Amino acid sequence: MWSIFATEMIAPESIQQVINRSDIVEVIGQFLKLRKRGTNYIGNCPFHNEKTPSFNVNPAKGIFKCFGCGKGGDVVSFVEEYEKFSFVEAIRWLANYYQIELSETEAPAEYKAQQQVEESLRIVNEFATDYFQKILLQNEEGQLIGGSYFCERGFRQNIIEQFRLGYSLDKWDAFVNEAISKGYSQELLEKAGLIKVRDGRPYDNYKGRVIFPIFSATGRVLGFGARILKKNDHAPKYVNSPENELYVKNKVLYGLYQSRQSIS
Repeated sequence: MWSIFATEMIAPESIQQVINRSDIVEVIGQFLKLRKRGTNYIGNCPFHNEKTPSFNVNPAKGIFKCFGCGKGGDVVSFVEEYEKFSFVEAIRWLANYYQIELSETEAPAEYKAQQQVEESLRIVNEFATDYFQKILLQNEEGQLIGGSYFCERGFRQNIIEQFRLGYSLDKWDAFVNEAISKGYSQELLEKAGLIKVRDGRPYDNYKGRVIFPIFSATGRVLGFGARILKKNDHAPKYVNSPENELYVKNKVLYGLYQSRQSIS
């Protein structure tokens, strides 16, 4: 939904060539002013308003990290985030910048269908992550219940922001109503595990739970883990996203993305 999907598939070796050729300092320097500090570079983060630079670029590791808002990733994910591109669009932009000719073949129908489902899941997961964190930080129930839970366990504000933690209201349809009002289909929400349907009626799967987004190694939200806060003998303590085209549980290690973003 709301995306343009490629009819051609970029050869893996071409993608790797683009990534190997791309200089993260040079590329990010096209969008914002950087200055050298030691072996790294710093600047004002383009993803949130700040007066004191907290945006760091580590050329040795090929990654960027903002210690203010928590955004981080590699050169491809920076272009994706800054330009609001898909992965393929970011690769094409970098290839054009470095004048690299991409090797492409017509994508089979199965690949295009898979790509569309994966991209739709990424979009709805990103929406849900922002929604749950906004509830945690700005909603009275979120602050009192979810915020208290994290505070009692020593979660500092920067950790909450870095891991994009959240809270789902203790209501049956708060999230599903908001998501559907934004144009997300019930089918997609159910596939992502964000809602369930009983007797034809959708309801929030993470009702009254604190939310832990699960990230890919490049910072994409693949799914969620959610812990119930009220004692309920009829509900599981933890609920995780179901496996789907985007999320395969045994291929993901929680916290890997954040640990890789640490810049020495």
